[in-house]
Amino acid sequence: MTDVATLWSYLAATPLTWLTLTVVCYLCAAKLSEVLGHTPLANPVLWSVIGVAALLTLTGEDYPTYFEGAQFIHFLLGPATVSLAVPLYDNFESIRRLAAPLTVALLAGSVVAIGSTILLAQAFGLSDTLILSLSPKSTTAPVAIGVSEAAGGSPSITAVLVIVTGVIGAIIVTPMMNVLGVRDWRARGFAVGVAAHGIGTARAFQVHPTAGAYAGVGMALNALMTAFLVPLLVALLL
Repeated sequence: MTDVATLWSYLAATPLTWLTLTVVCYLCAAKLSEVLGHTPLANPVLWSVIGVAALLTLTGEDYPTYFEGAQFIHFLLGPATVSLAVPLYDNFESIRRLAAPLTVALLAGSVVAIGSTILLAQAFGLSDTLILSLSPKSTTAPVAIGVSEAAGGSPSITAVLVIVTGVIGAIIVTPMMNVLGVRDWRARGFAVGVAAHGIGTARAFQVHPTAGAYAGVGMALNALMTAFLVPLLVALLL
């Protein structure tokens, strides 16, 4: 046991250890999702988060040490955000033809996501800091964290809430759309992209390529809309 503890102490101090374990957790979760036919409850992000949390609990490692080793994944959020321009470019002509309905859907989705969050949080008596941290939860993590920090919220809380929102959206989007009778892959994809950012977009790509493309468009446009609307709605409602 002493040798095992010594070995773990050495590995825990190695920067690549937690990065490697995080990637392994995700690959295992992705394989599980594939084996189960990509069922919503087998969402890879959800189970990789649970796996990493279990490892941290079992090893007694603190989060700052974990983040120091796995921060390269955090760094990749920046390039991933920039890459949101790709689906916009690839679908430019289609988007141009549907500019009016997409604009209405985007505005409605963004206003409802932010406004309902602020009003519900106020109704439950949450603090202003929590409300400001909650308000950008439906947009992609780098934008949400930046908006939260600028507004006076807690970026750490926002990051957790963004992931929770994305996972919930990815789990419920397919059964919900089926129940509502929405058959247009463009509408299905755009809706989940606006509501559940990157995690929802990944789920949309699993279901249908057109849904995935429009989810990417919705995610990109909602990032811009959220950055504009959060300060405005916070000033009006908070």
